[in-house]
Amino acid sequence: MSEPEGPVAPVNPFAAPGHRQPVAPVGAHAAPDGRAPSGWPETAAGAPAPDETLRPGWGRQGGAAHRAPGVGYPEPALAPVPWSVDSTGRPVAPPRERGGLRAWVLVPMIVLALVAGAVGGVLGSRWTADRRPADAALPTVAGGETIRGDLTGVAAIAAAVQPSVVTIEVRGDSGESTGSGFVLRADGYLLTNSHVVSADVGGSSVITVVFADGSESEARLVGATSDYDLAVLKVDRTGLTPLVLGDSDTVVVGDPVVAVGAPLGLQGTVTTGIVSALHRPVTAGDASQPAFIDAIQTDAAINPGNSGGPLVDASGEVIGINSAIAQASGSGLTTGSIGLGFSIPSNQARRTAEQLIETGVATYPVIGVLLDSRYTGEGVQVATETQDGSPSVIPDGPAERAGIVEGDIILAIDGWPVTDADELIVAIRAKAPGDSVTLSVRSGSSTTDVRVVLDEVSSS
Repeated sequence: MSEPEGPVAPVNPFAAPGHRQPVAPVGAHAAPDGRAPSGWPETAAGAPAPDETLRPGWGRQGGAAHRAPGVGYPEPALAPVPWSVDSTGRPVAPPRERGGLRAWVLVPMIVLALVAGAVGGVLGSRWTADRRPADAALPTVAGGETIRGDLTGVAAIAAAVQPSVVTIEVRGDSGESTGSGFVLRADGYLLTNSHVVSADVGGSSVITVVFADGSESEARLVGATSDYDLAVLKVDRTGLTPLVLGDSDTVVVGDPVVAVGAPLGLQGTVTTGIVSALHRPVTAGDASQPAFIDAIQTDAAINPGNSGGPLVDASGEVIGINSAIAQASGSGLTTGSIGLGFSIPSNQARRTAEQLIETGVATYPVIGVLLDSRYTGEGVQVATETQDGSPSVIPDGPAERAGIVEGDIILAIDGWPVTDADELIVAIRAKAPGDSVTLSVRSGSSTTDVRVVLDEVSSS
């Protein structure tokens, strides 16, 4: 169907699909085809104005009222007027009459119209009063209950998780920060990121926890570790509903996940996605105190303020603590969600949180070597010289006991190839002190697998 020419108004929602309304010029009352609407006077384009002098053929003949072609002004029915002649026999036209209503007819009709309008207004108001929308008896849900039934899917997960997620506000001498967290234990222990509470230098900050119901409590810092970017807070409350820490080792790429937190200060925000990658070596924090995370990668929208909030699976169990987001190369500012968020695996968080609650400090495992970040070949290389006074292989450390020497190339850990130093570090940090790992080591021209038992170092 061709589009109408000329200006087009917005689609009329009550018109047939595809119908479009031509628009007449302002002030004109014309139909779409240019004619006057039904009931309005019609005048043919270019028609001459009616001659007010009646002439033969344009006058009244045989009792019929005739009008000039194209003249459509309504006239009252008039009685026939006979022709007359003067004394010479010449016809004389009757007195000139205007083709409209006489004043004495028009005035009563105007009065009648006004009266009719008043009566119509009264009737209309009575009709409105008797038929107001409240009396229309539209269908409603009995008892005000919803009709969606039991919650399922993301809605059910959100309903179960949101009451246990909190917003954390820290105000201290070194600045202010805002993030998220969640209930770890019913007796008031909460888990969040270390960088969320980093403004609490020297314990002089005020930490405020805002719960899902809007209530607030002041919290104290139990312990934090920048190495894992985790912190535990304590509020004087009991009977809280903790979230369950799931088994992050069972997570696979493609699993559906839900992130809950307060991105940009918007408390109770829920976003969804999938696990898009595993074992991402993420270095968070600043250069002086980096956190090495064997991260779960997700495309669920994560923004500043989500830090410390939970990443949960389809069962509502926490599989990760949201900690970092990717940043566009060359950007001087945090860009927000670009579909690459990173979470600390829950198994790591569980071990670290238990240590922080019990002792206030956490530990992490090491193999006892320094790695050369300048090396660009296959695998990662043990440094060949001391760094800041530390030997490349710690005497009597795990690596030395396993026979590793400076300059050796570590190709894989537990069968996973490593291509840069951060990958090896985060893979080791994901273990616990006392665990053993198998390293594929190339020394000279030979490659062997060696077993290394991880040592323990207190974290900062």
